Amino acid sequence: MVQTPPSQFSDEQYKVENPQAEVETIIEAPRSDTDIDLEFLYTRDIEFRQETIYFIVVDRFHDGDPDNSEGPNPELYDPNGQDWGKYWGGDLQGIIDKLDYLKNMGVTAVWLTPLFEQVEKLFIQSAAIHGYWTRDFKRLNPRFIAADDEPSLNKSQEQKNTVFDRLISELHKRNMKLVLDTVCNHSTPDTGDGKGELYDDGVKIADFNNDDRHWYHHYGEVTDWEDDWQVQNCELSGLATFNENNIEYRNYIKSAIKQWLDRGVDALRVDTVKHMPIWFWQEFNADIQLHKPDVFIFGEWIYSHPSDDRSVEFANHSGMTMLDFGLCVAIRAALAQGAEDGFHLIQDILNEDHRYNGATELITFIDNHDMSRFQSLNPDPDMLRVAIALIMTSRGIPCIYYGTEQYLHNDTEGGNDPYNRPMMDRWDTDTEVYRAIRLLSGLRRLNPALSMGSQWQKYITPDVYCYVRRYRDSICFVAMNRGEAITVEEVDTELPDGEHTCVLTHCKYEVKDGKIRDLQLEARGIVVISHVGGRIKAQTIVRAQLNAVQTQPGETIVITGNCPELGNWDIAKAFPLEYINPNTWFAEIPFDESAGKLINYKYAMWREGQAPLQENLVARRWVIANEGTVKWRDSWSSGRES
Repeated sequence: MVQTPPSQFSDEQYKVENPQAEVETIIEAPRSDTDIDLEFLYTRDIEFRQETIYFIVVDRFHDGDPDNSEGPNPELYDPNGQDWGKYWGGDLQGIIDKLDYLKNMGVTAVWLTPLFEQVEKLFIQSAAIHGYWTRDFKRLNPRFIAADDEPSLNKSQEQKNTVFDRLISELHKRNMKLVLDTVCNHSTPDTGDGKGELYDDGVKIADFNNDDRHWYHHYGEVTDWEDDWQVQNCELSGLATFNENNIEYRNYIKSAIKQWLDRGVDALRVDTVKHMPIWFWQEFNADIQLHKPDVFIFGEWIYSHPSDDRSVEFANHSGMTMLDFGLCVAIRAALAQGAEDGFHLIQDILNEDHRYNGATELITFIDNHDMSRFQSLNPDPDMLRVAIALIMTSRGIPCIYYGTEQYLHNDTEGGNDPYNRPMMDRWDTDTEVYRAIRLLSGLRRLNPALSMGSQWQKYITPDVYCYVRRYRDSICFVAMNRGEAITVEEVDTELPDGEHTCVLTHCKYEVKDGKIRDLQLEARGIVVISHVGGRIKAQTIVRAQLNAVQTQPGETIVITGNCPELGNWDIAKAFPLEYINPNTWFAEIPFDESAGKLINYKYAMWREGQAPLQENLVARRWVIANEGTVKWRDSWSSGRES
């Protein structure tokens, strides 16, 4: 039964109320490159699963420097913000000005639309305000930096004194990360003066209409979207499409991205990944991650879905994760459009998580710059809060589209592009959604069950959804209601018996035998209860993930090896992994005695009433770093009985 909110919060609740104060104790900032040896650098794991991403269309966020707004072509700027196809003045100084607003909301990673120099002409009555018509991948868009800044990354490398560098510095000072948006598939459309004119730090290197060095494909536009060859080789909306077979092009795009990483970019979002073959992405990611091994990368495979074999192959084998369009579409149908099956649509997507090798690293969202905003489908602010709570507490890494916390939307023509990109005009830190994001972002970093754990449905109807997130002895119970007020007679929470307090409402709930009885859910109500267990501590922590194992109920995966932490080959003393889904097992393994040493290891499967099944290989080998957090990403090798 619900009781009145407590007059004081527990220590755990205080940490959730003050999420940024908790970051320093949970996330250790990486050391500077000057004091990291190669062995540590090439194995450390920057855990992105506990981040909360905020996606900004730079031109539509905040104008912090009016002097740069007109840019190289003043005709492309509308100071009144009425022409949706023109620039409205947002810039990097505007983002710097609002970093404390974002940090206070619990944002830990800021994803910006591309910052590259763009074509300065209109195409179909639109300027490149979105950043995806790149003219020079090695220069900053002058509309986003100070008028006296050097736009060339190469020329400003030594001083590192542009507003872009100040943005990096201010983000890192706040323990926040920068996600840079990039596009490798295409350059510019035909603006009347040219098409596909590409520059390397100011020097022209390619021209679609004079392509004697074969930098571009010349197969016309896609006419059959079911033809994979066309999708990968033909033009998308008239954009000059790069020829990935050209080594000059591949070297150029990789060298450009490396320059941005050298300036402090922490992660990459990559546009239109379905339009290039997977071998290109494997080479691209291998080289980029060799250059900066701890970079996190995710791609946009538009309308990816767990039933789409090609998008699943990309997620599993490209070297990057991706935006979870399948879950997004299900959330929009269930919560914004009132689909009859409701929460069952969402659970249907989660039931397919076993198809992914990294379901917990998929980027989850409810809307973005290419689709109508959630509130253009359903203006109810309480339903928006339910949708946000869902992505903040479900598996995956949540991404919030700018202005969502201020209920920003324009419903002209259904709110589709370009009307899904209004100017940010409010900075209220007291909205219900702002507060919910703040609390749940703090909880994501406090409770590892939310960032790394498994997800278990406990009660579901079209209108009510209850689930548990679990990792080791940490638990988070979530209940939400899209309909009118209701009482759930009984629901299993897996929480320890006793009194627990909801993170969002501070109401108290009694748990007995692991269950809450007579759970009252208000209309569009949400309950989130957290129980944090012990954290793994050691000189070196290995995050071991095993895929392609396809376990059945009653089977458990362990890891054994020639070191005391893994039982010295005594399988009875092997280290157990945590179940995530039938395809994925995961664990954080503490190493003290074996830190800095070469070890051998392999996986085995415990089966009830049967001999253990061990992998059919000699052993894997790894040098354990002297300190820090490292990662193993392995696939099960067909086993044999012990």
